[in-house]
Amino acid sequence: MDRDTLILGIETSCDETAAAIVRRHADGRGEIVSNIVRSQIEEHRPFGGVVPELAARAHVVHLDAIIRRALDEAGTALSDLDAIAATAGPGLIGGVLVGLTTGKALAAASGKPLVAVNHLEGHALTARLTDGVQFPYLMLLVSGGHSQFVLVRGVGDYQRWGSTIDDALGEAFDKAAKLLGLGYPGGPEVEKAARAGDPTRFALPRPLLREKRLDFSFSGLKTALRLAAESVAPVSERDIADLCASFQAAVTDIIATRARQALERHAELFPDRQPVFVVAGGVAANRAIGGALRAVAEETGSRLVIPPPALCTDNGAMIAWAGAERLALGLVDGFAAAARPRWPLDELDKGAA
Repeated sequence: MDRDTLILGIETSCDETAAAIVRRHADGRGEIVSNIVRSQIEEHRPFGGVVPELAARAHVVHLDAIIRRALDEAGTALSDLDAIAATAGPGLIGGVLVGLTTGKALAAASGKPLVAVNHLEGHALTARLTDGVQFPYLMLLVSGGHSQFVLVRGVGDYQRWGSTIDDALGEAFDKAAKLLGLGYPGGPEVEKAARAGDPTRFALPRPLLREKRLDFSFSGLKTALRLAAESVAPVSERDIADLCASFQAAVTDIIATRARQALERHAELFPDRQPVFVVAGGVAANRAIGGALRAVAEETGSRLVIPPPALCTDNGAMIAWAGAERLALGLVDGFAAAARPRWPLDELDKGAA
């Protein structure tokens, strides 16, 4: 579009209830006007993980107020918007239904277009909002539900190069924390304990590392951690610190090795341009992993882009921006757009969802 557009984004795919207003300028620049996120961590903490029924119920209770707050902070009325964007999947189906149905209702009431957004596309395009990254670029998505390398060639144009064959990395961190009696969410707890630990004490495996493919496997590493913990039971605080450090070191080696391989492939495909390496998802906030990826980027001559932590985890701004990018190409959806628990990014149709 050759004019500024204002988009409301709604995100309810897991345990964050979020809404945001984003402006896409006529020259393609993005601007976050408001971005409201309500975390459900406290509701799920007693269970050591997300309970889908509780998550969906919390979205029902809080989403309307979150949307109203996003509009109020932006000084915007529903009538001022150019479109409504809502996550249509993948995610916990109860939560996805809440957000998508709300988006449809708002679009119908206001007469605005609806854009049904793939949650993963929101992550994939965030770097264009924050850093103006140009296509094509390589993305590593590491979150509670996804671990994959994706070549981002354009809006709606993705090629998956590798993914986890079992647990996502964020899930593996959560399971490791639960195994060792640490708190929830597990990623920050494991990272905190690892700072005081010896990463060489326990010889944990690096699954699939000798293979050429860019896939991950973390379930065997989790099993090895359990066996190591059992070998020194009852575990002391020192044991827990060393186990966490050893686990984090194994994960970091795996991620760094795979990133190097992926960037080498990218360089072969695009020999005349500097590789741009985008890291998205909540696990991107892990300092050890981030440091290793910075070293790989420097080694390979790549530009590393990691959006701010608040935009790496689930949020409405990324959904609004993905909606704005699709709207600019005339890609809007009807009210028949379906909620999807599974929706691989590389199967995303550039047309309607």
